Amino acid sequence: MDIIQILISENFWAASLRIATPLIFGVLGALLCEKAGVLNLGIEGIFAAGAMAGWMAVWLGAGLWGGLLVAGLVGGFFGLIHAILTVPLGLSQHVSGLGITMLATSVSYFTYRTALPKVSSPPRIEPFQPLDIPVLSDLPFIGPVLFQQTAMTWLALFMVALVWWVLNRTPLGLAIRAVGDNPDAVDAQGLSVYGLRMGAIVAGSALMALGGAFLTMSAFDAFFFGMVNGRGWICIALVIFASWRPGKALLGALLFGAFDAFQVRLQTQVGAFLPSQVFLMAPYVLSIFALVIVARRAEYPRALLTPWFKGQR
Repeated sequence: MDIIQILISENFWAASLRIATPLIFGVLGALLCEKAGVLNLGIEGIFAAGAMAGWMAVWLGAGLWGGLLVAGLVGGFFGLIHAILTVPLGLSQHVSGLGITMLATSVSYFTYRTALPKVSSPPRIEPFQPLDIPVLSDLPFIGPVLFQQTAMTWLALFMVALVWWVLNRTPLGLAIRAVGDNPDAVDAQGLSVYGLRMGAIVAGSALMALGGAFLTMSAFDAFFFGMVNGRGWICIALVIFASWRPGKALLGALLFGAFDAFQVRLQTQVGAFLPSQVFLMAPYVLSIFALVIVARRAEYPRALLTPWFKGQR
């Protein structure tokens, strides 16, 4: 199979969307936090916490949708810790975020080891299965790409539309965007800067955790150490690539998913001539290249990373 055949393959684009799904959740969560003026570097740990919490909830009998709810609540909890540290207390967003990553990752691994101390391989669950929508699933090309994905992929696409609508078509979205650009103006209108920022961080962190839950409840059927594999950091970069816009965030996630799916297929073609590490790093190199091109024109929230205290100007 040559490169052209790979790029026009239904399986390639279906895999690209599947790989992009956890990134869609993550980049939307990071975008929501940063739109409100707060950088959340806790995303990598929140991914791990969501993956572990969702999987364990299903294993304990909560059901798949119950597992998603548990994952979102756990992500929101870690987001609340980050929000308290960075919004009313005004501590360093970088340090707090990295601390959340280490805390959430360590708690996830500790919980797993405590719950399953003598298990050499993690128990399996029954994950979300690909949907088979009558008629639509049988459409040429678009059927296998779109209509044979799992419910979580459709949920991710719905969240793109929902976040876009909230940010651009509702008073709440206007307030969130304003608090990320000019919190003094928001305070002058009688709105709570602290409340808006903290709410955005909690909601964004819950979305990040759903990205982690996808890994254990849709892509795989168990929790493994290291399974997040840097996806959180990719989401932080994709927010900049997207210029803090949900539609472009979807495009960026799909682009990275396509890079990743492409390297897997290309590896089978020329893997005998090049080390496998070349293919594994290719999606990240291409993402950095795309980021450099776009970042120069990105319009970031003007109050991003800037602590705000009531009564101070």
